[in-house]
Amino acid sequence: MSDTYTAFVDQQRIATGTLTGIAPAVKAAFDAGRPHLLVFDDNVGRVMELDLRGSLDDVLERLQPKPVAEKPPVRGRPKLGVTAREVTLLPSHWDWLANQPGGASATLRRLVDKARRSGDDKVREAQEAARRVMLALAGDMPHFEEATRAFYAGDFDRFNELSAPWSTDIGDYVRTLVRRVAAAAPK
Repeated sequence: MSDTYTAFVDQQRIATGTLTGIAPAVKAAFDAGRPHLLVFDDNVGRVMELDLRGSLDDVLERLQPKPVAEKPPVRGRPKLGVTAREVTLLPSHWDWLANQPGGASATLRRLVDKARRSGDDKVREAQEAARRVMLALAGDMPHFEEATRAFYAGDFDRFNELSAPWSTDIGDYVRTLVRRVAAAAPK
């Protein structure tokens, strides 16, 4: 799922797609005074705050990316994007880092890059997205707590069984996000 959004009114999914693609359905629900209108960013599971005032054209215009003003070139040495920050380690850690090729900074950069490539971040981000959506949409559904425990235990079959009584649209959407977690988990 990349740059997709899903809109719900109460327990019904009303649209999935790009923001501009789902805007007409979201705007129509808003104009109809439908309560409990939620739009989720499928990548991170966060509720999107959309400015739905005015006409549909006004809403679509606000959703268009704003042009970025080009900065004039600056004289002097170019910035390399390096940010100096403080790191607190034990003396034994500093001793180990000092003996590594390239020094402490290069070793820390290599360790961070290795951790980022390991996929742990992908699993955690997918879990967090699914958790946010589950809490917002299914927090009062039957077996929510047990399903959440099964989800975090990695027992996806049990999760599917416990989430089966949830409304069709909510259950399908949440299970789609949970499948992303299962796919990102190390085998």
